[in-house]
Amino acid sequence: MSEIAAALRDILPARVALAEAMIPQNNMPQTLWPGESLPGAIAARLAEFAAGRSAARQALQALGLAPAAIPMGPDRAPIWPDGATGSISHCAGSCLAVMGFARDYRGLGLDVEPLQPLPQNLWPIVLRPEEHSEILTLPAMRQGVQALRIFVAKEAAYKAQYSITRQIFDFQTLRIIIKNQEFIAVFQRDIPPIEKYFHITGRLAENHTHTAAMCWLATG
Repeated sequence: MSEIAAALRDILPARVALAEAMIPQNNMPQTLWPGESLPGAIAARLAEFAAGRSAARQALQALGLAPAAIPMGPDRAPIWPDGATGSISHCAGSCLAVMGFARDYRGLGLDVEPLQPLPQNLWPIVLRPEEHSEILTLPAMRQGVQALRIFVAKEAAYKAQYSITRQIFDFQTLRIIIKNQEFIAVFQRDIPPIEKYFHITGRLAENHTHTAAMCWLATG
C-alpha cells in the first residue's frame, strides 16, 4: 500500500505521522511487546495485529517519541502511550498507522479500503437516505465508488471519536458531506459527550487500487 500511504501523507494534518508495516505472507507475526496480546486469535489475525502495532511504533518514532507497547483494552481498542493518540487500519497485506500528540488531537481516525464499488446490498446499512439520494444523481458507473468513499469516511470518523465517547453506534448516526478531497462527518443524534450536529473534519486520498479517509478532532 505504499502508493496510498504516499497519498495519505499529502493530506495529513499538522504534527501527525504515518507509517506502514507489512503483514508476512506466511502469517508469522512480528514480535509483540510485553503487555500486547490477542488471546485466541488465529495466526492471520495475530500477524495483522502485530503489524499494526509495529506501524504505530514507527509513527511514534517519526514524531520523536519513544516506541512503546500498545496493549489492547477491554473494549479491544488500542491503549495509546501517554501523550499520544492514533489510529490503525489493515488492508491488503499491510497495516497503516497514524500517530499524533494528545496535546494537539483528542482523536485520530484512519481507514483504508480496496477501491471497489460498495455492494448495493450494503447501501441501506451504510448510507443515510439523503446520502443514498445524492448518490443516485451520479452516473451509474460512479455510484458504487462514491458509496465506498462515504463508508471509509464514516469508519475514519468513528475511530476518531471513539476515544471521546467510548460508544458503538451504527452508520446512520453520521452524515457525510464530501467536497472534493475534503469532507465533514455530522452527528445526527447525541452521542454523549458529543452533541447532535457536531462535525468531524476529514480528508480523502485515493489511487488506482485504494481509497482512504483521515479524520481528526483537534484539542480545545
